[in-house]
Amino acid sequence: MGREFERYMPEAHDHLRQRPSLWSYTNLDGWLLLLLLALCGFGLFILYSASGQDMGYVTRQAIRMGVGFFVMIVLAQFTPRFLGRWAPALYLIGVALLVCVILFGVGAKGAQRWIALPGFRFQPSEIMKLVLPLTVAFYLAHRPLPPRVKHIFISLMLVGIPTVLIMKQPDLGTSLLIASSGIFVLLLSGILWRYIFAALGLAAAALPGLWMVMKDYQKQRVLTFLDPESDPLGSGWNIIQSKTAIGSGGLSGKGWLSGTQSQLDFLPESHTDFIIAVVAEEMGLIGVLILLTLYLLIIARGLVIAARAPDSFGRLLAGSLILTFFVYVFVNIGMVSGLLPVVGVPLPLVSYGGTSIVTLMAGFGIIMSVHSYRTMLLK
Repeated sequence: MGREFERYMPEAHDHLRQRPSLWSYTNLDGWLLLLLLALCGFGLFILYSASGQDMGYVTRQAIRMGVGFFVMIVLAQFTPRFLGRWAPALYLIGVALLVCVILFGVGAKGAQRWIALPGFRFQPSEIMKLVLPLTVAFYLAHRPLPPRVKHIFISLMLVGIPTVLIMKQPDLGTSLLIASSGIFVLLLSGILWRYIFAALGLAAAALPGLWMVMKDYQKQRVLTFLDPESDPLGSGWNIIQSKTAIGSGGLSGKGWLSGTQSQLDFLPESHTDFIIAVVAEEMGLIGVLILLTLYLLIIARGLVIAARAPDSFGRLLAGSLILTFFVYVFVNIGMVSGLLPVVGVPLPLVSYGGTSIVTLMAGFGIIMSVHSYRTMLLK
């Protein structure tokens, strides 16, 4: 029997004779890990300039990245099925925490987004960036695909509850990211095109109603996006200075540490949301293309892992997480360049931040879990 197997399945026999690689022991994807290390290194390099040569920012960012890589490695050791079993409980805990934010949360700059505990505070909405796609993917993977109308409705309810709660904080940027992560799961599940077109029609019809419930500062952001020059010294200042910095960089930039808009503090939030304007000013189009290439390679590798997933749950989960990462990049670059309204979305793994970095790396840990689970099945 063994010889007949070797005769008709030589590829499987050759695979069994291969010695396991280093990555198979660590359950990590080597290509994705190297790309993430390169992106983080680029981010620390430009953060030093964007922060005004403040090593304190760089050190804190490096520590957070280290914590993020540790979380990624830990999550990569668990199988997707194990993570999926915890999805319903995690979803209920996440929603309960979002309700607690509205009732007892700590406010800052007009927003109530944190829960304060002795010694630290945390933002529950960051948890939902992972828990929501995990929950929707777990729900749909155990139903016939493409999903039926009732399963689509339940999935939309799962997406809508945390989205509405986060919008009430208010945090429009995070609510859009979380909603997109759940919607991506639905799209990847093979939902019929007629449902997609119907949803787009309903969304277009709901736009006037959305305008009525938006906060005054959110309406101002939209008006500023349409005409930033109407208030150049007020609400339009940020985007005008950002576009000036991007345009002044030219092909090769003004040189590292030599950007006038960022170094002379004309560019606001240069080390957080608007950091890509610093890249464009100091490193020019070449620097921006290098950064975009890193992002595209990371997204491409994530999509390959999702496409090779051994089951529907892994495919839906990994695909939604990497596409949400794409939305991070697209929205940040779009708002900094004036193509989208400013919604406060950081540039992933480049902007200075805390919990967002750990959350992103945790997402990549789950993607690597999908990859390692496939590898285990092939052994």
